[in-house]
Amino acid sequence: MGNWALVTGAAKRIGLAIATQLHDDGYNIVIHYGKSFEEAQALRSKLNTKRANSAIMIQADLANSNAIEQLSKQINEHAINLEVLINNASSFYPTPVGSASFAQAQQLLATNLLTPYLLAEKLSALLGKNKGCIINLLDIHGKRPLKDHGLYSISKAALEMATMSLAQELAPNVRVNGVSPGAILWPEQSNMKSQQAVLSAIPLAKLGQADDIAKLISHLVSAPYISGQVIAVDGGRSAVGFMGA
Repeated sequence: MGNWALVTGAAKRIGLAIATQLHDDGYNIVIHYGKSFEEAQALRSKLNTKRANSAIMIQADLANSNAIEQLSKQINEHAINLEVLINNASSFYPTPVGSASFAQAQQLLATNLLTPYLLAEKLSALLGKNKGCIINLLDIHGKRPLKDHGLYSISKAALEMATMSLAQELAPNVRVNGVSPGAILWPEQSNMKSQQAVLSAIPLAKLGQADDIAKLISHLVSAPYISGQVIAVDGGRSAVGFMGA
């Protein structure tokens, strides 16, 4: 049967790198996706070609209150021996003061905070049987807000507190940590000017790679005495303060 890792938002970008790395580490992968069906299907085929029956797909809209039941039900139906939960899926878009709507607040907080927290809670007994772990993908802007992205920054700050709380509540059977990316992949709506502003504030003077996140997660998954920690992967940017997008 093997041990499994559930990676939310696994079909693209950082989630894809995480899922691929954990599969290389020997885990079978539950590929969660929202709208990226074709990308998720391609990843499933790739992983199952490497190792037969080592990946499945589950669709769920994480802003929907039914998402937690939907995911946990299918994991139980497939008799998944779950050892790792990676809460990677996230929503990111601007909500300038004066223009943000209640619906946007609900969507951002549900996707970035409430569903990751409640999913961890729902799956904690299964994870606990395997002395498993949860890793939440945070953001350096959870500590220093990103201009015009107040609700997003708030949601990531709250998820960091949720990470600390879960590390306390789910111990000793489940470890919980957070990984806080900086400039790893440019947002789709970013422009050259904002990119240069960000790069100029990074001591290592370069953009990080999705594999930088994936390799750290690989280490945290296999580190039995690390819990309740948040590690920034930002090229040193959080050490000096920053501005920009």
